[in-house]
Amino acid sequence: EMDQIINGNNQEPTNFSSEKPPRFPYVTLGVVALVIVISIGALFYFSTARVDVTPSTVSAEIQSSFMANKSGGDLPFEVITAQKIATQSVKGSGTKTVNSSASGTITIYNTQAKSQRLIEKTRFATTAGLIFRIRSAVTIPGGSSSKPGSINAKVYADKEGSPYNVGPTSFTVPGFAGTPQESQVYARSTSAMTGGASGTVPVVDTALETQARSALASALAPDLLASLKEQTPSGYVLIPGSATTTYEEVVPTTSSADGMVDIKEQGTITAVVFQNSALAKKIAGAVAGLNYQGELTLSGVDNLLFASANMPDSGTSSFSFTLAGTANLVYTIDLSRITAIIAGKTRSEAKTALDNYPEIKQAVIILRPFWRQTFPQDPASIKVLIRVRPE
Repeated sequence: EMDQIINGNNQEPTNFSSEKPPRFPYVTLGVVALVIVISIGALFYFSTARVDVTPSTVSAEIQSSFMANKSGGDLPFEVITAQKIATQSVKGSGTKTVNSSASGTITIYNTQAKSQRLIEKTRFATTAGLIFRIRSAVTIPGGSSSKPGSINAKVYADKEGSPYNVGPTSFTVPGFAGTPQESQVYARSTSAMTGGASGTVPVVDTALETQARSALASALAPDLLASLKEQTPSGYVLIPGSATTTYEEVVPTTSSADGMVDIKEQGTITAVVFQNSALAKKIAGAVAGLNYQGELTLSGVDNLLFASANMPDSGTSSFSFTLAGTANLVYTIDLSRITAIIAGKTRSEAKTALDNYPEIKQAVIILRPFWRQTFPQDPASIKVLIRVRPE
Protein backbone atom coordinates (compact mmCIF):
# COMPACT_ATOMS: atom_id res chain seq x y z
CA GLU A 1 0.00 0.00 0.00
CA MET A 2 2.80 2.30 0.77
CA ASP A 3 4.10 1.76 -2.68
CA GLN A 4 0.71 2.52 -4.06
CA ILE A 5 0.44 5.75 -2.09
CA ILE A 6 3.86 6.86 -3.17
CA ASN A 7 3.17 5.99 -6.74
CA GLY A 8 -0.15 7.71 -6.57
CA ASN A 9 1.45 10.95 -5.51
CA ASN A 10 3.91 10.93 -8.42
CA GLN A 11 3.40 13.86 -10.87
CA GLU A 12 4.99 14.60 -14.19
CA PRO A 13 7.84 17.21 -13.81
CA THR A 14 7.12 20.66 -15.23
CA ASN A 15 9.37 21.59 -18.20
CA PHE A 16 10.80 25.21 -18.26
CA SER A 17 12.65 26.10 -21.52
CA SER A 18 16.06 27.84 -21.15
CA GLU A 19 16.11 29.15 -24.83
CA LYS A 20 15.63 32.88 -25.50
CA PRO A 21 13.24 34.08 -28.22
CA PRO A 22 15.02 34.68 -31.66
CA ARG A 23 16.43 38.16 -32.34
CA PHE A 24 15.72 40.19 -35.53
CA PRO A 25 18.70 39.69 -38.03
CA TYR A 26 19.89 43.28 -37.99
CA VAL A 27 23.52 42.36 -38.72
CA THR A 28 22.67 40.24 -41.77
CA LEU A 29 20.37 42.88 -43.20
CA GLY A 30 23.04 45.51 -42.57
CA VAL A 31 25.65 43.51 -44.49
CA VAL A 32 23.23 42.97 -47.37
CA ALA A 33 22.34 46.67 -47.46
CA LEU A 34 26.05 47.62 -47.43
CA VAL A 35 26.73 45.26 -50.33
CA ILE A 36 23.86 46.79 -52.30
CA VAL A 37 25.04 50.34 -51.59
CA ILE A 38 28.62 49.48 -52.58
CA SER A 39 27.42 47.78 -55.76
CA ILE A 40 25.28 50.75 -56.77
CA GLY A 41 28.15 53.10 -55.93
CA ALA A 42 30.50 51.01 -58.04
CA LEU A 43 28.08 51.13 -60.95
CA PHE A 44 28.04 54.91 -60.80
CA TYR A 45 31.78 55.15 -60.14
CA PHE A 46 32.53 53.00 -63.18
CA SER A 47 29.80 54.57 -65.29
CA THR A 48 30.73 55.05 -68.93
CA ALA A 49 29.60 57.30 -71.76
CA ARG A 50 31.72 56.22 -74.72
CA VAL A 51 31.61 55.75 -78.46
CA ASP A 52 33.94 53.32 -80.24
CA VAL A 53 34.31 54.67 -83.76
CA THR A 54 35.73 52.91 -86.80
CA PRO A 55 36.73 55.45 -89.49
CA SER A 56 35.84 54.91 -93.12
CA THR A 57 38.67 53.79 -95.38
CA VAL A 58 39.21 53.59 -99.11
CA SER A 59 41.83 51.82 -101.23
CA ALA A 60 42.45 53.25 -104.67
CA GLU A 61 44.81 52.51 -107.55
CA ILE A 62 46.70 55.64 -108.60
CA GLN A 63 49.38 56.70 -111.04
CA SER A 64 49.59 60.47 -110.82
CA SER A 65 52.07 63.34 -110.77
CA PHE A 66 52.31 65.84 -107.92
CA MET A 67 54.22 68.99 -107.02
CA ALA A 68 55.71 69.45 -103.52
CA ASN A 69 57.07 72.58 -101.82
CA LYS A 70 59.77 72.82 -99.14
CA SER A 71 57.98 75.52 -97.14
CA GLY A 72 54.40 76.65 -97.58
CA GLY A 73 52.14 75.38 -100.32
CA ASP A 74 49.62 72.58 -100.05
CA LEU A 75 52.12 69.69 -100.09
CA PRO A 76 55.11 70.30 -97.76
CA PHE A 77 58.14 68.02 -97.81
CA GLU A 78 61.38 67.62 -95.88
CA VAL A 79 64.71 66.03 -96.81
CA ILE A 80 66.20 63.82 -94.09
CA THR A 81 69.57 62.05 -93.94
CA ALA A 82 71.12 59.26 -91.89
CA GLN A 83 74.73 58.08 -91.91
CA LYS A 84 76.50 55.05 -90.46
CA ILE A 85 79.94 53.42 -90.67
CA ALA A 86 80.41 49.65 -90.56
CA THR A 87 83.74 47.88 -89.86
CA GLN A 88 85.05 44.41 -90.63
CA SER A 89 88.47 43.03 -89.71
CA VAL A 90 90.37 41.14 -92.43
CA LYS A 91 93.90 39.82 -92.81
CA GLY A 92 96.41 42.44 -93.95
CA SER A 93 99.09 42.02 -96.58
CA GLY A 94 101.58 44.77 -95.84
CA THR A 95 101.61 48.58 -95.81
CA LYS A 96 101.87 51.49 -98.23
CA THR A 97 102.49 55.21 -98.02
CA VAL A 98 99.59 57.49 -98.97
CA ASN A 99 98.95 61.21 -99.06
CA SER A 100 95.37 62.07 -99.92
CA SER A 101 92.94 64.92 -99.24
CA ALA A 102 89.46 64.56 -97.80
CA SER A 103 86.49 65.65 -99.87
CA GLY A 104 82.73 65.83 -99.63
CA THR A 105 79.59 67.73 -100.59
CA ILE A 106 78.33 70.94 -99.02
CA THR A 107 75.19 72.99 -99.57
CA ILE A 108 75.95 76.69 -100.10
CA TYR A 109 73.19 79.14 -99.07
CA ASN A 110 72.55 82.73 -100.12
CA THR A 111 70.08 84.99 -98.26
CA GLN A 112 70.60 87.96 -100.58
CA ALA A 113 67.88 88.86 -103.06
CA LYS A 114 70.50 88.79 -105.84
CA SER A 115 72.54 85.76 -106.94
CA GLN A 116 76.10 85.33 -105.70
CA ARG A 117 78.97 84.01 -107.83
CA LEU A 118 81.90 82.22 -106.17
CA ILE A 119 85.09 81.74 -108.18
CA GLU A 120 87.06 78.50 -108.31
CA LYS A 121 89.21 77.77 -105.26
CA THR A 122 86.89 79.81 -103.00
CA ARG A 123 87.67 78.85 -99.41
CA PHE A 124 85.19 77.44 -96.89
CA ALA A 125 86.17 77.23 -93.22
CA THR A 126 84.75 74.89 -90.59
CA THR A 127 84.08 76.10 -87.05
CA ALA A 128 87.43 74.48 -86.11
CA GLY A 129 89.26 76.49 -88.80
CA LEU A 130 89.85 73.67 -91.30
CA ILE A 131 89.87 74.98 -94.89
CA PHE A 132 88.14 73.33 -97.85
CA ARG A 133 87.91 74.70 -101.41
CA ILE A 134 85.64 74.32 -104.42
CA ARG A 135 87.47 73.50 -107.67
CA SER A 136 84.89 75.01 -110.03
CA ALA A 137 83.08 78.34 -109.96
CA VAL A 138 79.44 78.26 -108.81
CA THR A 139 76.54 80.72 -108.72
CA ILE A 140 74.09 80.55 -105.81
CA PRO A 141 70.60 81.82 -106.66
CA GLY A 142 69.14 84.68 -104.65
CA GLY A 143 66.73 84.15 -101.79
CA SER A 144 65.77 85.56 -98.42
CA SER A 145 66.46 84.95 -94.74
CA SER A 146 63.45 82.66 -94.47
CA LYS A 147 64.00 80.95 -97.82
CA PRO A 148 67.64 81.20 -98.94
CA GLY A 149 68.79 80.25 -102.41
CA SER A 150 71.07 77.22 -102.41
CA ILE A 151 73.25 74.96 -104.51
CA ASN A 152 75.30 71.81 -103.83
CA ALA A 153 79.04 71.77 -104.51
CA LYS A 154 81.94 69.40 -103.91
CA VAL A 155 84.80 70.67 -101.77
CA TYR A 156 88.33 69.38 -101.18
CA ALA A 157 90.51 69.75 -98.11
CA ASP A 158 93.30 72.31 -98.33
CA LYS A 159 95.75 69.82 -96.82
CA GLU A 160 96.24 66.08 -96.81
CA GLY A 161 95.55 63.91 -93.81
CA SER A 162 92.81 62.30 -91.72
CA PRO A 163 92.09 65.37 -89.49
CA TYR A 164 90.04 66.71 -92.42
CA ASN A 165 87.68 63.71 -92.32
CA VAL A 166 85.22 65.86 -90.33
CA GLY A 167 81.59 65.03 -89.71
CA PRO A 168 78.59 67.18 -90.72
CA THR A 169 79.33 70.80 -89.87
CA SER A 170 78.76 74.43 -90.90
CA PHE A 171 81.10 76.59 -93.00
CA THR A 172 81.82 80.28 -93.46
CA VAL A 173 83.44 82.00 -96.44
CA PRO A 174 86.65 83.67 -95.13
CA GLY A 175 86.84 85.86 -98.25
CA PHE A 176 83.67 87.67 -97.17
CA ALA A 177 84.98 88.59 -93.69
CA GLY A 178 84.11 92.18 -92.88
CA THR A 179 81.51 92.49 -95.65
CA PRO A 180 77.68 92.14 -95.61
CA GLN A 181 78.03 88.80 -97.39
CA GLU A 182 79.81 87.39 -94.33
CA SER A 183 76.44 86.50 -92.80
CA GLN A 184 74.52 86.18 -96.06
CA VAL A 185 76.56 83.45 -97.76
CA TYR A 186 77.38 80.30 -95.79
CA ALA A 187 77.39 76.52 -96.16
CA ARG A 188 76.55 73.30 -94.36
CA SER A 189 77.36 69.65 -94.89
CA THR A 190 75.01 66.77 -94.09
CA SER A 191 77.58 63.96 -94.36
CA ALA A 192 81.18 63.46 -93.30
CA MET A 193 84.21 64.35 -95.40
CA THR A 194 86.13 61.23 -96.37
CA GLY A 195 89.38 60.12 -98.02
CA GLY A 196 91.89 62.13 -96.01
CA ALA A 197 95.03 60.15 -95.16
CA SER A 198 98.74 60.73 -94.68
CA GLY A 199 101.61 58.38 -93.92
CA THR A 200 101.72 54.61 -93.82
CA VAL A 201 98.46 52.72 -94.09
CA PRO A 202 97.82 48.96 -94.11
CA VAL A 203 97.20 47.14 -97.37
CA VAL A 204 94.60 44.42 -97.97
CA ASP A 205 94.32 42.02 -100.89
CA THR A 206 92.05 43.66 -103.48
CA ALA A 207 89.66 40.70 -103.82
CA LEU A 208 89.40 40.36 -100.03
CA GLU A 209 88.73 44.08 -99.61
CA THR A 210 86.07 44.07 -102.33
CA GLN A 211 84.33 41.13 -100.69
CA ALA A 212 84.45 42.80 -97.27
CA ARG A 213 83.08 46.10 -98.57
CA SER A 214 80.22 44.32 -100.33
CA ALA A 215 79.31 42.54 -97.09
CA LEU A 216 79.50 45.82 -95.15
CA ALA A 217 77.19 47.57 -97.62
CA SER A 218 74.65 44.75 -97.31
CA ALA A 219 74.80 44.98 -93.53
CA LEU A 220 74.47 48.77 -93.54
CA ALA A 221 71.36 48.91 -95.75
CA PRO A 222 68.71 47.83 -93.18
CA ASP A 223 70.38 49.82 -90.39
CA LEU A 224 70.40 52.97 -92.52
CA LEU A 225 66.72 52.55 -93.38
CA ALA A 226 65.80 51.99 -89.72
CA SER A 227 67.74 55.10 -88.73
CA LEU A 228 65.98 57.08 -91.46
CA LYS A 229 62.56 56.00 -90.19
CA GLU A 230 63.50 57.13 -86.69
CA GLN A 231 64.33 60.58 -88.08
CA THR A 232 61.06 60.94 -89.99
CA PRO A 233 59.24 63.87 -88.36
CA SER A 234 55.92 63.22 -86.65
CA GLY A 235 53.05 63.56 -89.10
CA TYR A 236 55.26 62.80 -92.12
CA VAL A 237 55.39 59.63 -94.20
CA LEU A 238 58.27 57.84 -95.96
CA ILE A 239 57.25 56.34 -99.32
CA PRO A 240 59.15 53.36 -100.80
CA GLY A 241 61.49 54.54 -103.54
CA SER A 242 61.97 58.02 -102.05
CA ALA A 243 65.34 57.17 -100.47
CA THR A 244 68.75 57.00 -102.13
CA THR A 245 71.81 55.39 -100.55
CA THR A 246 75.47 56.00 -101.34
CA TYR A 247 78.53 54.19 -100.00
CA GLU A 248 82.04 55.59 -99.60
CA GLU A 249 85.25 53.80 -98.81
CA VAL A 250 86.97 54.88 -95.61
CA VAL A 251 90.73 54.46 -95.52
CA PRO A 252 91.58 51.09 -93.85
CA THR A 253 93.24 51.24 -90.42
CA THR A 254 95.38 48.79 -88.50
CA SER A 255 93.25 46.54 -86.31
CA SER A 256 93.97 45.89 -82.64
CA ALA A 257 94.51 42.23 -83.55
CA ASP A 258 97.94 41.36 -84.93
CA GLY A 259 98.12 41.13 -88.72
CA MET A 260 94.53 42.31 -89.14
CA VAL A 261 93.17 45.40 -90.89
CA ASP A 262 89.86 47.18 -90.24
CA ILE A 263 87.95 47.74 -93.47
CA LYS A 264 85.41 50.55 -93.05
CA GLU A 265 82.49 51.49 -95.27
CA GLN A 266 80.41 54.62 -94.79
CA GLY A 267 76.78 54.58 -95.87
CA THR A 268 74.65 57.69 -96.32
CA ILE A 269 70.91 57.51 -96.97
CA THR A 270 68.84 60.52 -97.98
CA ALA A 271 65.08 60.61 -98.45
CA VAL A 272 62.26 63.00 -99.07
CA VAL A 273 59.27 62.69 -96.70
CA PHE A 274 55.85 64.28 -97.08
CA GLN A 275 53.29 65.60 -94.64
CA ASN A 276 50.89 62.68 -94.36
CA SER A 277 47.53 64.46 -94.35
CA ALA A 278 48.57 66.83 -97.17
CA LEU A 279 49.73 63.98 -99.39
CA ALA A 280 46.58 61.97 -98.61
CA LYS A 281 44.43 64.92 -99.66
CA LYS A 282 46.37 65.28 -102.91
CA ILE A 283 45.94 61.58 -103.64
CA ALA A 284 42.22 61.75 -102.85
CA GLY A 285 41.90 64.59 -105.34
CA ALA A 286 43.47 62.39 -108.01
CA VAL A 287 41.06 59.48 -107.37
CA ALA A 288 38.08 59.57 -109.72
CA GLY A 289 34.72 59.61 -107.95
CA LEU A 290 36.09 60.33 -104.48
CA ASN A 291 34.53 63.70 -103.68
CA TYR A 292 35.22 63.74 -99.94
CA GLN A 293 36.51 67.17 -98.86
CA GLY A 294 37.50 66.35 -95.27
CA GLU A 295 40.87 65.34 -93.82
CA LEU A 296 42.48 61.99 -94.56
CA THR A 297 45.70 60.15 -93.75
CA LEU A 298 47.71 57.51 -95.55
CA SER A 299 47.89 54.10 -93.91
CA GLY A 300 50.21 51.33 -95.05
CA VAL A 301 52.32 52.92 -97.81
CA ASP A 302 54.16 49.72 -98.73
CA ASN A 303 52.05 49.34 -101.88
CA LEU A 304 53.02 52.78 -103.21
CA LEU A 305 56.12 53.58 -105.27
CA PHE A 306 57.75 57.02 -105.50
CA ALA A 307 59.68 58.23 -108.56
CA SER A 308 61.25 61.56 -109.49
CA ALA A 309 63.49 62.66 -112.34
CA ASN A 310 65.34 65.03 -110.00
CA MET A 311 65.63 63.88 -106.41
CA PRO A 312 65.46 66.90 -104.06
CA ASP A 313 68.21 67.84 -101.61
CA SER A 314 68.29 70.15 -98.60
CA GLY A 315 68.45 73.18 -100.89
CA THR A 316 65.53 72.25 -103.15
CA SER A 317 62.49 74.52 -102.79
CA SER A 318 60.05 72.54 -104.98
CA PHE A 319 60.02 69.49 -107.24
CA SER A 320 57.66 67.15 -109.08
CA PHE A 321 57.25 63.41 -108.58
CA THR A 322 54.92 60.53 -109.40
CA LEU A 323 53.20 57.96 -107.23
CA ALA A 324 51.98 54.60 -108.51
CA GLY A 325 50.28 51.70 -106.78
CA THR A 326 47.57 51.25 -104.16
CA ALA A 327 46.87 54.09 -101.76
CA ASN A 328 45.12 53.20 -98.48
CA LEU A 329 43.31 56.29 -97.20
CA VAL A 330 41.79 56.60 -93.72
CA TYR A 331 39.21 59.29 -93.04
CA THR A 332 40.17 61.58 -90.16
CA ILE A 333 37.58 61.89 -87.37
CA ASP A 334 37.30 65.11 -85.36
CA LEU A 335 36.84 63.91 -81.77
CA SER A 336 35.52 67.23 -80.46
CA ARG A 337 32.98 67.33 -83.26
CA ILE A 338 31.74 63.84 -82.38
CA THR A 339 31.28 64.59 -78.67
CA ALA A 340 29.52 67.87 -79.46
CA ILE A 341 26.88 66.32 -81.72
CA ILE A 342 25.95 63.50 -79.30
CA ALA A 343 26.06 65.44 -76.01
CA GLY A 344 22.65 65.26 -74.28
CA LYS A 345 21.20 62.90 -76.90
CA THR A 346 19.60 59.53 -76.27
CA ARG A 347 21.21 56.37 -77.54
CA SER A 348 18.97 56.22 -80.64
CA GLU A 349 19.36 59.96 -81.36
CA ALA A 350 23.15 59.70 -81.13
CA LYS A 351 23.19 56.68 -83.44
CA THR A 352 21.13 58.56 -86.04
CA ALA A 353 23.42 61.61 -85.82
CA LEU A 354 26.60 59.53 -86.21
CA ASP A 355 25.18 57.67 -89.23
CA ASN A 356 25.08 60.97 -91.13
CA TYR A 357 28.87 61.43 -91.15
CA PRO A 358 30.69 59.85 -94.14
CA GLU A 359 33.98 59.63 -92.21
CA ILE A 360 32.40 57.15 -89.78
CA LYS A 361 32.12 53.56 -90.96
CA GLN A 362 30.81 52.14 -87.69
CA ALA A 363 29.98 53.55 -84.26
CA VAL A 364 29.39 51.44 -81.14
CA ILE A 365 27.68 53.29 -78.28
CA ILE A 366 28.55 52.21 -74.73
CA LEU A 367 26.47 53.63 -71.84
CA ARG A 368 26.81 52.35 -68.27
CA PRO A 369 25.06 51.66 -65.89
CA PHE A 370 22.69 49.62 -68.02
CA TRP A 371 19.69 51.83 -67.25
CA ARG A 372 21.46 54.90 -68.60
CA GLN A 373 20.08 55.83 -72.02
CA THR A 374 21.26 59.43 -72.48
CA PHE A 375 24.69 60.94 -73.00
CA PRO A 376 25.92 63.65 -70.59
CA GLN A 377 25.24 67.27 -71.53
CA ASP A 378 28.93 68.09 -71.11
CA PRO A 379 30.93 66.90 -74.19
CA ALA A 380 34.05 66.66 -72.00
CA SER A 381 32.39 63.79 -70.11
CA ILE A 382 32.11 61.70 -73.28
CA LYS A 383 34.98 59.53 -74.49
CA VAL A 384 35.59 58.65 -78.13
CA LEU A 385 37.86 55.73 -79.01
CA ILE A 386 39.12 55.46 -82.59
CA ARG A 387 39.55 51.90 -83.83
CA VAL A 388 41.40 51.59 -87.14
CA ARG A 389 40.97 48.18 -88.67
CA PRO A 390 43.70 47.04 -91.07
CA GLU A 391 42.47 46.58 -94.61
